[in-house]
Amino acid sequence: MKHNRLFAAALATLMAASVVLGGCGGSSSSSSSSGDTGSGNAASSDTGAASGGGEAAASDDGIEKPETITIMVDGTVTTQENNQQAFIDKFKELTGIQLIINQPDHDAYYDNVGQTFASGPDNWPDVIILSSTYYAGYAGEGALWDMTDAYENSELKGRINESGQSVIDGLRIDGHLYGFPSGRGNGCVTYVKKKWLDNVGMEAPTNYDEYIKMLDAFTTGDPDGNGVDGDTYGVSAAGIIAAETPYINYLPEFYQDAFPSFVKGDDGVWYDGFTEQSFKDALTRLREAYAAGYIDKETLTNGTNDCRNKFYEDKFGVFTYWAGTWDSNLKNNLEANGLDGELVPLKPLAEVADVGGYIERTPPVWAITEACENPEGVFKYFIETMHDGGEIQTLWSYGVEDVHWSRKAEEVCGNTYAEGEFHFAESLEKPGTQYTKQHMDSMLALVPIVDDIGANGHAPEAVESQEIFNNNCRQAQLVPSTDEMAQYNGDLTTLKNSIVADVVVQGVSIDEAYQRFETEHGAEWSKMIVDSLNAQ
Repeated sequence: MKHNRLFAAALATLMAASVVLGGCGGSSSSSSSSGDTGSGNAASSDTGAASGGGEAAASDDGIEKPETITIMVDGTVTTQENNQQAFIDKFKELTGIQLIINQPDHDAYYDNVGQTFASGPDNWPDVIILSSTYYAGYAGEGALWDMTDAYENSELKGRINESGQSVIDGLRIDGHLYGFPSGRGNGCVTYVKKKWLDNVGMEAPTNYDEYIKMLDAFTTGDPDGNGVDGDTYGVSAAGIIAAETPYINYLPEFYQDAFPSFVKGDDGVWYDGFTEQSFKDALTRLREAYAAGYIDKETLTNGTNDCRNKFYEDKFGVFTYWAGTWDSNLKNNLEANGLDGELVPLKPLAEVADVGGYIERTPPVWAITEACENPEGVFKYFIETMHDGGEIQTLWSYGVEDVHWSRKAEEVCGNTYAEGEFHFAESLEKPGTQYTKQHMDSMLALVPIVDDIGANGHAPEAVESQEIFNNNCRQAQLVPSTDEMAQYNGDLTTLKNSIVADVVVQGVSIDEAYQRFETEHGAEWSKMIVDSLNAQ
């Protein structure tokens, strides 16, 4: 069926990037300080059919309140290991609604999503978390409820802050909204080890020329202070191109104004950024830095965990990674290894700032499926309440008191807290670490929490890096799905990534690489996809 075809094509696109380049997309939605994506292994609570109808009395606006809502979620929502039941119970206490949660293993989540949609509407949940690729695809297939009018007529719209509204507008497909984010998409900032800068007598770079000089000093000098020149390197990343959109977020200083996939220009016309001179220039910068030894030679096969471990082992000094909470995670892990944990989060280099700064990813969304019996009620009593600025948003952000966080006088993971001082509890899933949030990150909130209990619980360095990112970023574009995209983009992505690897790692010339792009049908596939996007 169509949904199964769409899933297969979308999965092929994502897998093509990860197989060829070995990159593993990161996420800022960790539910404990030691995880990259907050993944859990919780089994499904219930896999029944959509049940959002309920028989509760209608509100004054005539919208009926559901008695139960089935949701399909990844590991960014509280897992069973982290006392998901306490979360479910508290949600029912606050709303009167019973949540029925289907939570496949985080790493196999989208396999399960594809199987669920392919099995037919009788098995679809009321609400489902979808990344941008799957959101655009399933919206295009008619599997998601159009919530445009519900949002436009809601009280929620008036609560959304200015930056949040731009995120929501970035999710519109032909003006329509088929999913709603739990927060901003966030993105990556470049962190530099302060101790390394001091050891080589340099200041943080502000432009590309200064950046390259810093990488050279980190590669040829003795930035780690062990008395040996040249046993370190400048920068590492999980792939030359990241495995998922926005693709260039781990090496922004080299890409600058280049992008490897489809872009809508200021004139409203779509084009393939891979075919532009700007991308060829970026490949040249990458090839030169790789040949000089500035870039980790294992970049093609690195996952994000590989990069983090090398960073903690003091093998390199520049790491572009998620803003906010991850600043604290990196600092704490460096110090746990006996190293200096002070990091300098960089504002975008001048060349990056000129094109809008760091890229904010299109956030995952909560989408209501077409199988939901009462979509208006689910929007009002589930999605709207998630952003109420009060108790329910607090629950989604921090979890349950005395389960996921506390204000008791106590010691947790070596940290001492006074009576009344907000702090996260020790992770049930990963003992020895504390939670850093629950599903929603309050630093990325679309609606500020009134009397935010955790406002003073964020580490200063996390707040600093988040503010640098929030003030120096541009929104990633959402690329709509077309039949041509579904049919050709998987093979096209595989070819592009292979060509990038040839140029950067093997030193193949730009002319030879793009001749291969022509010969192996890349230019043909690219044009068909661009034409289909512009025909919409």
